[in-house]
Amino acid sequence: MSVNPLDLAAAEFDDQRSRLFGIAYRMLGSAAEAEDIVQEAWLRWQTADRGAVRSVPAFLTTITTRLAINSAQSARSRHETYVGPWLPEPVDTSADPALGAERGEALEMAILLLLEKLTPTERAAYVLREAFDYPYAQISDITGTSEANVRQLVSRARKHVADGRRAPVDLSEQRRLLDAFLVAARTGDLVALEDLLAADVVSYSDGGGAVRASKIPVFGRTHVSRFVAAFAEKFWADTEITWVEANGQPSVVVARDGVAFAVVTVTASAEGIDQVLWAMNPAKIAGISST
Repeated sequence: MSVNPLDLAAAEFDDQRSRLFGIAYRMLGSAAEAEDIVQEAWLRWQTADRGAVRSVPAFLTTITTRLAINSAQSARSRHETYVGPWLPEPVDTSADPALGAERGEALEMAILLLLEKLTPTERAAYVLREAFDYPYAQISDITGTSEANVRQLVSRARKHVADGRRAPVDLSEQRRLLDAFLVAARTGDLVALEDLLAADVVSYSDGGGAVRASKIPVFGRTHVSRFVAAFAEKFWADTEITWVEANGQPSVVVARDGVAFAVVTVTASAEGIDQVLWAMNPAKIAGISST
């Protein structure tokens, strides 16, 4: 019995879907936009001369990466006019901890924030090398730049990431710190909060203008502690907390009357909690809060 060519194309594409989504998500920090990129890649795969394709994974990776680079260029201008701090859209990684990658690199919210400062091509080179372990020569083909330039792009990106974060604690310690933070935050305990936070901690609240949230980052142990304590009574009243794995990290979904309104995570080092990330834009948390 003959195989329908479109069925074969669909099977070949599905084999690569998780990887393609992982590339696009790391490039854009948005699951919704990554899904759009993957869908566009599928449409292009349907109309491609598939018989002339020597490597399906390489072909689809190239399409997806180039689409993501183009999308990232327009996303940058959108983020500049975003209401308040922009945070990546949290994704559930409980089923696929590395989100289709060889390694879980460039998946943590904090790293995705740092990648936002890179050019789209730098971001692509870093993601393909660090998360998916592509050879420099193949990244050169994918991005259309020389291998020497690719090496420079990856090196600059690595330095940017290294300079932007301290060595993180392990996941069990991160969960312990988040749990302790939640206890202190819910009771408005200033002393306990200050004990948990690094001196230069930053709190980012992403409401996107859709819900009430701080429109500027809050910096420093004293200011963050007072900020969190100030809204404790109203924010945490009658809430339910559900632990989830978001972007490979321990996180919590905060809900009231069964409706999720925040996903909270922290980044931490030996200095204490370095960042508190409050994802509150309903459009961004819909996927993870419904899992």
